[in-house]
Amino acid sequence: QVQLVESGGGLVQAGGSLRLSCAASGRTFSSYAMLWFRQAPGKEREFVAAISWGTTYYQDSVKGRFTISRDNAKNTMYLQMNSLKPEDTAVYYCAATLQSSITIATMRGYGMDYWGKGTLVTVSS
Repeated sequence: QVQLVESGGGLVQAGGSLRLSCAASGRTFSSYAMLWFRQAPGKEREFVAAISWGTTYYQDSVKGRFTISRDNAKNTMYLQMNSLKPEDTAVYYCAATLQSSITIATMRGYGMDYWGKGTLVTVSS
C-alpha cells in the first residue's frame, strides 16, 4: 500500500513560481512511475507531467515552464512551476503507477495504482 500526500499549493501572482511536492509512504516508491494531473473548476482532469525511469513527459501547455523530478531517497516527487498563468489554476494531484511505460491511456489517468488527495494552486492575474 502506498499513500500519496501533496503539498506546496497556494496563491501566487501570474508570473510567479511554486514547487509542489508529493510525499509517498512505502518502501517501493522507486518502482513506480509518478505523474501529476490537475483539475480546474468546471473542467475535466488533465495530465500535466510524468516521470518514469528517468524519462519525463509534459503536457504541451506546461513545457518549458514546469519541471518534474523525484528523489527516491526521500520518497518524494516534485513539480517546479515557473511563469505561472491564471489558466494553471487547479487542484493538482499526484498519482503512481506500476505501468512500465507512459502511454496515451496513462496520460488520461487509466491504470493508476494510487492517487493523492490534491493541493490547490491559484494563480491571480
